[in-house]
Amino acid sequence: MFRRVAFAALTAGLLSAGACAPITSYSGFQAIEASPHDVKVGTDTKSTVRSRLGSPSATSTFDPNVWFYVSQVKERVAFRRPQVASRDVTAITFDKESEAVTNVDILTLQDGKVIAFNGRETPTRGREMTILEQLLGNVGRGGLLPRDEDETVPGNRPGDRR
Repeated sequence: MFRRVAFAALTAGLLSAGACAPITSYSGFQAIEASPHDVKVGTDTKSTVRSRLGSPSATSTFDPNVWFYVSQVKERVAFRRPQVASRDVTAITFDKESEAVTNVDILTLQDGKVIAFNGRETPTRGREMTILEQLLGNVGRGGLLPRDEDETVPGNRPGDRR
Protein backbone atom coordinates (compact mmCIF):
# COMPACT_ATOMS: atom_id res chain seq x y z
CA MET A 1 0.00 0.00 0.00
CA PHE A 2 2.81 2.39 0.89
CA ARG A 3 4.52 1.74 -2.42
CA ARG A 4 1.40 2.67 -4.42
CA VAL A 5 0.97 5.93 -2.52
CA ALA A 6 4.67 6.78 -2.89
CA PHE A 7 4.58 5.96 -6.61
CA ALA A 8 1.44 8.08 -7.13
CA ALA A 9 2.98 11.00 -5.24
CA LEU A 10 6.23 10.71 -7.21
CA THR A 11 4.35 10.57 -10.52
CA ALA A 12 2.21 13.58 -9.58
CA GLY A 13 5.32 15.50 -8.55
CA LEU A 14 7.12 14.75 -11.81
CA LEU A 15 4.10 15.68 -13.91
CA SER A 16 3.59 18.95 -12.06
CA ALA A 17 7.30 19.81 -12.39
CA GLY A 18 7.14 19.09 -16.10
CA ALA A 19 4.14 21.38 -16.46
CA CYS A 20 6.18 24.29 -15.11
CA ALA A 21 8.97 23.94 -17.65
CA PRO A 22 9.33 27.17 -19.64
CA ILE A 23 8.21 27.32 -23.25
CA THR A 24 10.92 29.00 -25.31
CA SER A 25 10.17 30.91 -28.51
CA TYR A 26 12.74 32.34 -30.89
CA SER A 27 12.02 35.30 -33.16
CA GLY A 28 13.94 37.55 -35.50
CA PHE A 29 17.28 36.79 -37.13
CA GLN A 30 18.57 33.29 -36.49
CA ALA A 31 22.26 32.72 -37.25
CA ILE A 32 22.61 29.31 -38.89
CA GLU A 33 25.94 29.19 -40.72
CA ALA A 34 27.37 32.64 -39.98
CA SER A 35 26.98 35.03 -37.09
CA PRO A 36 26.73 38.83 -37.29
CA HIS A 37 29.63 38.90 -34.82
CA ASP A 38 31.91 37.55 -37.58
CA VAL A 39 31.56 40.64 -39.79
CA LYS A 40 34.97 42.28 -40.27
CA VAL A 41 35.33 46.07 -40.38
CA GLY A 42 37.05 47.25 -43.56
CA THR A 43 37.06 43.91 -45.37
CA ASP A 44 33.37 43.02 -45.73
CA THR A 45 31.00 44.93 -48.02
CA LYS A 46 27.22 45.09 -48.39
CA SER A 47 27.21 42.23 -50.87
CA THR A 48 29.37 39.93 -48.70
CA VAL A 49 27.27 40.71 -45.61
CA ARG A 50 24.04 40.05 -47.53
CA SER A 51 25.39 36.79 -48.97
CA ARG A 52 26.64 35.58 -45.58
CA LEU A 53 23.82 36.77 -43.29
CA GLY A 54 20.91 37.40 -45.64
CA SER A 55 18.67 40.45 -45.71
CA PRO A 56 18.72 42.62 -42.60
CA SER A 57 15.84 42.60 -40.12
CA ALA A 58 15.55 46.38 -40.57
CA THR A 59 17.38 49.32 -42.06
CA SER A 60 17.77 52.75 -40.54
CA THR A 61 14.99 55.20 -41.28
CA PHE A 62 17.28 58.11 -42.03
CA ASP A 63 20.35 56.30 -43.39
CA PRO A 64 19.99 53.25 -45.66
CA ASN A 65 23.65 52.42 -44.98
CA VAL A 66 22.88 51.15 -41.47
CA TRP A 67 21.54 47.60 -41.25
CA PHE A 68 20.11 45.92 -38.15
CA TYR A 69 20.00 42.19 -37.42
CA VAL A 70 17.65 41.57 -34.47
CA SER A 71 17.06 38.31 -32.61
CA GLN A 72 15.08 37.65 -29.45
CA VAL A 73 14.34 34.72 -27.15
CA LYS A 74 11.21 34.70 -24.96
CA GLU A 75 10.31 32.25 -22.21
CA ARG A 76 6.82 31.62 -20.88
CA VAL A 77 5.93 29.53 -17.87
CA ALA A 78 2.38 28.15 -17.72
CA PHE A 79 -0.12 31.00 -17.94
CA ARG A 80 2.22 33.87 -17.08
CA ARG A 81 3.27 36.63 -19.44
CA PRO A 82 6.26 35.90 -21.66
CA GLN A 83 9.57 37.25 -20.38
CA VAL A 84 12.37 38.27 -22.73
CA ALA A 85 15.34 36.04 -21.89
CA SER A 86 17.79 37.54 -24.39
CA ARG A 87 17.82 40.10 -27.17
CA ASP A 88 20.68 40.76 -29.57
CA VAL A 89 20.77 43.70 -31.97
CA THR A 90 23.69 43.96 -34.37
CA ALA A 91 23.99 47.33 -36.15
CA ILE A 92 26.26 47.28 -39.18
CA THR A 93 27.24 50.65 -40.68
CA PHE A 94 28.50 50.88 -44.27
CA ASP A 95 30.49 53.59 -46.05
CA LYS A 96 28.40 55.50 -48.61
CA GLU A 97 30.85 55.39 -51.50
CA SER A 98 32.77 52.13 -51.09
CA GLU A 99 29.98 50.17 -49.32
CA ALA A 100 32.59 48.71 -46.95
CA VAL A 101 31.74 47.98 -43.33
CA THR A 102 32.83 50.89 -41.13
CA ASN A 103 31.34 49.90 -37.79
CA VAL A 104 29.73 46.89 -36.10
CA ASP A 105 27.80 47.52 -32.87
CA ILE A 106 26.51 44.59 -30.85
CA LEU A 107 23.78 45.50 -28.36
CA THR A 108 22.17 43.15 -25.84
CA LEU A 109 19.16 43.28 -23.55
CA GLN A 110 21.19 45.10 -20.89
CA ASP A 111 21.88 47.96 -23.35
CA GLY A 112 18.17 48.66 -23.80
CA LYS A 113 16.27 51.37 -21.98
CA VAL A 114 12.76 51.28 -20.58
CA ILE A 115 10.58 53.97 -22.11
CA ALA A 116 7.74 55.36 -20.03
CA PHE A 117 4.48 55.01 -21.90
CA ASN A 118 2.10 57.94 -21.64
CA GLY A 119 -1.49 56.68 -21.75
CA ARG A 120 -3.13 60.09 -21.95
CA GLU A 121 -5.24 60.94 -24.96
CA THR A 122 -5.51 64.16 -26.89
CA PRO A 123 -8.88 65.74 -26.06
CA THR A 124 -11.27 66.38 -28.92
CA ARG A 125 -13.75 69.19 -29.33
CA GLY A 126 -17.27 68.69 -28.11
CA ARG A 127 -18.42 66.50 -25.28
CA GLU A 128 -18.56 62.78 -24.75
CA MET A 129 -21.94 61.14 -24.66
CA THR A 130 -22.87 58.73 -21.91
CA ILE A 131 -24.25 55.28 -22.67
CA LEU A 132 -27.81 56.35 -21.90
CA GLU A 133 -27.50 59.36 -24.21
CA GLN A 134 -26.25 57.10 -26.98
CA LEU A 135 -29.03 54.54 -26.48
CA LEU A 136 -31.86 57.02 -26.07
CA GLY A 137 -30.49 59.73 -28.36
CA ASN A 138 -32.78 58.98 -31.30
CA VAL A 139 -35.99 58.63 -29.28
CA GLY A 140 -38.42 61.31 -30.43
CA ARG A 141 -36.43 62.33 -33.53
CA GLY A 142 -38.65 60.45 -35.91
CA GLY A 143 -39.60 56.93 -36.66
CA LEU A 144 -38.42 54.31 -39.04
CA LEU A 145 -41.59 54.48 -41.15
CA PRO A 146 -41.82 57.17 -43.84
CA ARG A 147 -44.31 59.96 -43.34
CA ASP A 148 -46.82 61.18 -45.94
CA GLU A 149 -45.09 64.56 -46.29
CA ASP A 150 -41.82 62.85 -47.24
CA GLU A 151 -43.07 62.06 -50.77
CA THR A 152 -41.25 65.05 -52.25
CA VAL A 153 -37.90 64.00 -50.85
CA PRO A 154 -35.42 63.03 -53.62
CA GLY A 155 -35.18 59.27 -54.06
CA ASN A 156 -38.90 58.61 -53.50
CA ARG A 157 -41.32 57.98 -56.33
CA PRO A 158 -44.63 59.78 -56.20
CA GLY A 159 -47.37 57.56 -54.83
CA ASP A 160 -44.89 54.96 -53.56
CA ARG A 161 -45.97 53.86 -50.09
CA ARG A 162 -43.46 51.47 -48.57
